[in-house]
Amino acid sequence: MRIVETNSPDETWELAAELADELGPGTVMALHGDLGAGKTCFIQGFAAALGIDEPITSPTYTLIGEYEGRLPLHHIDLYRLSGPVEALGLGLEEYFDVNGITAIEWAERAGDLLPDDMLHIEIKADEKTGTRTFRIYKEGEV
Repeated sequence: MRIVETNSPDETWELAAELADELGPGTVMALHGDLGAGKTCFIQGFAAALGIDEPITSPTYTLIGEYEGRLPLHHIDLYRLSGPVEALGLGLEEYFDVNGITAIEWAERAGDLLPDDMLHIEIKADEKTGTRTFRIYKEGEV
């Protein structure tokens, strides 16, 4: 497990860029955190590190955004789903064994539909200081 604190969006992007250099095709990242914790900011930095120059916004209304870079990035936001039954119809499994990286915001809403070997990224925001604490771990490392 890795715990990292960031104090600005730029530092969050730096952390995301480090991970983008470490992770390979087929990686599935589950991002956890409250609204405003920094999940989309993290993914924006991750995408920039992959050479994606399109603006990355939360795909809350489209649910899935696909971007081409050094590796393809699939950005999935499950915020509007009520649970795994609704997630079943999205075809999530099609994104898990691809040549790119899949980043899922609100991943807990998909329940057991997600792969066991996901990389979890938990983000806690301290609104007073602006600090974000990232806990990065694989299943079973907690």
